[in-house]
Amino acid sequence: MDSPFELYIDGRFEAGAGTFDSIDPASGTPWATMPEARREQVERAVEAADRALRDPAWATLTASQRGKLLYRLADLLEQAAPELAAIETRDTGKIIRETRGQIAYIAEYYRYYAGIADKIEGSFVPVDKPDMQVWISREPIGVVAAIVPWNSQLFLSAVKLGPALAAGCTVVLKASEEAPGPLLAFARLLHQAGFPPGVVNVITGFGPECGAVLSSHPKVAQVAFTGGPATARHIVANTTGNLARVSLELGGKSPFIVFDDADLDSAVNAQLAAIFAASGQSCVAGSRLLVQAGIKDAFLARLLEKVAAIRIGAPDDAATEFGPLCTERQRQNIEAVLAASVAQGARVLCGGTRSDRAGIYFPPTIVDCSASPQADSITTELFGPVLSVDVFDDEAQAISKANSTAFGLAAGIFTRNLTRAHRLSRAIRSGVVWINTYRAISPLAPFGGFGLSGHGREGGAAAALEYTTTKTVWLRTSDVPMDDPFVMR
Repeated sequence: MDSPFELYIDGRFEAGAGTFDSIDPASGTPWATMPEARREQVERAVEAADRALRDPAWATLTASQRGKLLYRLADLLEQAAPELAAIETRDTGKIIRETRGQIAYIAEYYRYYAGIADKIEGSFVPVDKPDMQVWISREPIGVVAAIVPWNSQLFLSAVKLGPALAAGCTVVLKASEEAPGPLLAFARLLHQAGFPPGVVNVITGFGPECGAVLSSHPKVAQVAFTGGPATARHIVANTTGNLARVSLELGGKSPFIVFDDADLDSAVNAQLAAIFAASGQSCVAGSRLLVQAGIKDAFLARLLEKVAAIRIGAPDDAATEFGPLCTERQRQNIEAVLAASVAQGARVLCGGTRSDRAGIYFPPTIVDCSASPQADSITTELFGPVLSVDVFDDEAQAISKANSTAFGLAAGIFTRNLTRAHRLSRAIRSGVVWINTYRAISPLAPFGGFGLSGHGREGGAAAALEYTTTKTVWLRTSDVPMDDPFVMR
C-alpha cells in the first residue's frame, strides 16, 4: 500500500503515534496507510497553535498580509486540484468528474476570505460622557479546533479555515478518520504557502485519543464542527470544561417540494442532483420528495426513467455518474433502515438491494412512503442514495410536511408561481432554501441550519466575525482630576 501521508504539526510533517488503513470504496480493500494522532500529538498541535497566536511571525502581520497568504493558498489549491481530486476520489469514492471541479472552485473561498481579511473593522461608540472616547476593536478569538467529516472535506475546511485565518486565529484541523487523505495532502499546500509554524496544524485520529482531546483542550477557544448530531452532542459535552464557543453544521432531512405548475423536466433533473449526486452522501441531500398529488405518477415516471439511465461505475472514470459509498457501515445502516421501512408499509420503486459489484456500492433507490409517511426512511438521515416519496394536496399541507422534522438545513421548492415561492421560503424552517434549483453554493452566501441541523453560519462576510471577539477601549480625554473615586462613572 502507498503511505505518503503524515501529520502536520508546528510547521513540520511527522508520523503518527499509530497507523490505520484507509479503504478504497471502489474495491473495498485498503489502499493507503494513514497516521493516527493520539493524545500527546494532539496536545502538541494545540500548544503550537497557541504559541503561534503570540509569535510575531503571525501576530504582527497586518490583515492585508494575512490576506496575501490566503491568496497564495488559493492559487496553490487551484494548481493542485487534479492531484487532490485523484486522492479524494480514491479515498472517498466520490466521482472524479465532481472532485475535479469542486476542488478548483474551493479556491474561490480562500480568495473571498483573503479579501475579507482587511475589512474586519471595529467601531466608535458615541457614549454619553463628554470626557470619554470609546471604541470597539475585533480581535481573533484564539485557537480554533476545526473538525470536518470525510465528505466534501476540502470545502468544509475552507469555510472554517478561510474566515478563521482572515480573522487572525490559529487552527488545529482534524480530518475524519474515514478517508483523511485529501486533507493530509492539503497540509503540503499550507506549508508551501508560507504560513508560520503552528498557525495551521492538520491531524487525524479516533474519538477518545484525538477528537475528545482536541475539543476539550483548555487552550481551544472555539470548536467549528461539521458532522452528525450524535458526535455533536459529545463535542458540546467536551467543551463544558474549556467553555469554548461552538458552531455546528450537522445533518439534514431536506424536503424537495414539487408543485403541479413546476417545470417537471427541470425539477426531475434537480431531484437527481439533490439525492443521487455524490451517491447521496451530502448533508443537504434532498432526500424527502414532497410532490403534489395530481402529478405524482407523471413525476415519478420521468424520474424512474432518468434513474435507470444513471451510469454506475468506477469513480475514477470520467464517464461515471454514480460511485460507491464511502464506508461499509453506511451501507449496512441503509439496508437496515430500508428493511424497517418496508415492514412499516413503504414500497421500494427501484434499487433497494446491493448488487454483486465489488466495492461498497448501493444503487440509486426510491421508496414510496405516501402510505406510511412516518416510515424510518422518511424521518432518518441515511446519508446515502435513498429518496423517500410523500404527497401533498395543497400549499398548507406542503409546508406542514416540510417542517415535520427535527432537522432544518435545506429545502427545495419547484413552482412557477413567484408569490407562492416567496410564501414558502418564509414558512419553511431551514437555513437554506433553493427555488427552482438545488445544491448551489457560493463563498458569498451563508450556509447553516436550525434544530438538529446545528447553529451558526459558514460562508459570507459575517462568518469571519464568528472567529473574533470584541474589545471595548475607554479613553478619558480630560486633564481635570477625576471626581469621587467611590462612585462609578
